Amino acid sequence: MEDPGPLFARAAALATEFRRDIATAKQRPTHNYAAAVPDWEGPTPEAGQPAEAVLEELVARAAPGLHAMTGPRFFGWVIGGSHPAGVAADWMTSAWGQNVGNHQAAPAASAAELVSGQWLVDILGLPAGSSVGFVTGATMANLVGLAAGRSEVLRRVGWDVEADGLFGAPPIRMVVGEDVHVSALSALQFLGLGHSRVIKVATDGEGRMIPDGLVAALEGGEGPAIVMLQAGQINTGACDPFPELIPIARAHGAWVHVDGAFGLWAKAAPGRAALAAGVEDADSWATDGHKWLQSPYDTGFAIVRDPEAHRRAMAFGASYLPAVAAGERDPTHYVPELSRRARGFATWALLRHFGRAGIAEMVERNCRVAGQIAAALREEPGIAVVNAVALNQVILRFGPERNAEEADRLTLATVSRLQSDGIAFAGASQWRGQWLMRVSVSSYATTEADGRMTAGAIRAAWRTVRGSNT
Repeated sequence: MEDPGPLFARAAALATEFRRDIATAKQRPTHNYAAAVPDWEGPTPEAGQPAEAVLEELVARAAPGLHAMTGPRFFGWVIGGSHPAGVAADWMTSAWGQNVGNHQAAPAASAAELVSGQWLVDILGLPAGSSVGFVTGATMANLVGLAAGRSEVLRRVGWDVEADGLFGAPPIRMVVGEDVHVSALSALQFLGLGHSRVIKVATDGEGRMIPDGLVAALEGGEGPAIVMLQAGQINTGACDPFPELIPIARAHGAWVHVDGAFGLWAKAAPGRAALAAGVEDADSWATDGHKWLQSPYDTGFAIVRDPEAHRRAMAFGASYLPAVAAGERDPTHYVPELSRRARGFATWALLRHFGRAGIAEMVERNCRVAGQIAAALREEPGIAVVNAVALNQVILRFGPERNAEEADRLTLATVSRLQSDGIAFAGASQWRGQWLMRVSVSSYATTEADGRMTAGAIRAAWRTVRGSNT
């Protein structure tokens, strides 16, 4: 067997070089997709190449098209910075090559999931004993939580959806807010509940579901129901008023699922926990590890209050798979996959590295930086801060308030200019029919100095755009 040492050492050196220089690099790629495709094109390989040469070629081809997602001033989407502690654990995960197909095949990986799942539930202030499925991200976590809800609300009316499917099943009323995230709707699509047959409830100016609207939606029909709420609206960062909404849903026998991809982490920070107060009273929750836990990608968590409903929706078996003894947790009973990556190792490493206090500090700092960016830009003529900035999201609009078309044009031009300058990266998003710049602060690497630099870069981009239009 060939010694992998030199290859692994070179990969580690190249990775270290990339991460060491990321803070001072342009916070954007030099090649977009159209330019990147030719970088990779070529005839189908007929003969193999040495692994060391392939690694060097891989890095050379990838480099121009790599976003600075691990950089301290990358605010384009709500994603974390892939903390080195998690990356190192993820490297070991790849080297160990464990397939978490069952707890006997991968005892260490299964145990890591069990314990890190318990830690996660505790840190997020959710009910002890909740089950945790380790999935790819919030989209699949939403699917798993909603699948558990689908199973339970149909079981209550005498229907076994796992055995008999949805053919002839009592219709499920699916209730969401007007500002539901598209990935949550895609989970409904995959589950056969449909992304267009939802009942949408009106929301307020920050995207929070209005309680009276939920009452009207649930009283306007009958039969099994699932209510999907939000912790962290993707533009404003706002959380639904859980203490008002969940009792309404309970009174109508509905299962309550929370899409908490990033906002659920507010519960981990004492200074922000009130924003998501009452979320712990729901039935299931979805959140990402690659956001505020800073894990490498391919880590999300589906958390369900009722482990039996969770298992019923996900578990399957075969004669060649080992039996599960009483008190044992088989990881495949909580996710849709049989063969998959050992996601618990990086999760365990990051929770062990940060601890409760470290996660709280990081969430608080990110939210504080978002507030500082907003405060600095409010003072600039022609820039409007559109949201309340209670969490980590800042949405900005540029140009004249009374000319929506011109403000759209100037906002998109300012986003483009900021991205071109490369000091910081933020993206465009639509909110209430208007184009905005969205700044999402969610990296462990972001400091208050980065916030000041970002505010200055946005101000400079706006002044350049404004100057060229006068």
